[in-house]
Amino acid sequence: MCTAFVSIEPESAVPVLLLSVRDEYLGRAWLPPGHHWPDRPELLGGMDLVAGGTWLAVDPGRRTAACLLNGFGPPAPAPARLTRGRLPLTAVEEGGIGRLDLTPYDPFHLVLVRADGARVSSWDGRRPAERELPAGLSVVLNDGLEGLAAGRTTSERVRALMAARAAHFRARFAAGPRPEPTGAGPTAAAWGGWLPIVTGDGLAPDADAALVQRRDFGDGRIWGSSSISLLALGPELLRYDFAVAPVGSDGVGWRRIAAV
Repeated sequence: MCTAFVSIEPESAVPVLLLSVRDEYLGRAWLPPGHHWPDRPELLGGMDLVAGGTWLAVDPGRRTAACLLNGFGPPAPAPARLTRGRLPLTAVEEGGIGRLDLTPYDPFHLVLVRADGARVSSWDGRRPAERELPAGLSVVLNDGLEGLAAGRTTSERVRALMAARAAHFRARFAAGPRPEPTGAGPTAAAWGGWLPIVTGDGLAPDADAALVQRRDFGDGRIWGSSSISLLALGPELLRYDFAVAPVGSDGVGWRRIAAV
C-alpha cells in the first residue's frame, strides 16, 4: 500500500512537492539512495536488491523524479515478465514511459514529477492511461489516482485502509502552511510543519489510517513502511530528503540526499 502525495502550486517558490512512502514486506532487501546504476551514473535512488531496480528515481540535473506504486490487475505473462523497478529510471531520463510496450510489466502507477508539474501513468494489465495532475493536492494509491483506477483491488479491507489513509492525511496537509524547502539546511527546518505529519502524525502503525504502517496479514510475513522520501522541485532547485521508517518527527534520522 505505497502512497504518494503531490502538491502543485504553480506560483510558489517551490511549485512541486512529493511525499512518497514505500510499503513492502519488511524482509525484502534494499539499499538506501545512491548512484547504484553504472549505466545511469547521474541518477539517484534506493536499490531493490531482489530485482535491481528502484521504487523512486531522481535526476537532479533534469529536476525530475519518478516513484512507482504497484497496481491491481492481471500479471504479465511469466516468461516475458520484466521488473517494474526499471520504470522510474527510464521515466526520469526520457521524460516518461510512453514509448514502452507495457505488456511485460505487472500493473503499476508511475508518478513523474517535474519542476512545472506532475503526471501519473498507469497500467492495469490491459490498457495504459495517463493524466496530468491539477494544481492543489493529489494522492496516488495502489488503487490509482485518488483511489479511482479502472483496475482496483477487490479486497474491501485493503480499499478501506487506503481510503482512510488518504482522507486523514489530505485533511492534515490542508490544515497547515505548505512548506517551501528552498535551502540546503536540515530536514526539520526545510519541511517545517509537514515533518510531524509525514512521519506518521502520531498514529499507531496498525491504525486504519496509518501512513507509516506495520501490519501482519496472517501469512507469516510482516508488511510495513520501509522508507519515506520528500522531494521539492522548481525551475532552479531540487531537494531530496530520505529516512528509513519508522522515524521521529524531530528531524533525527533524516538524510539530505540532494540539494541543488
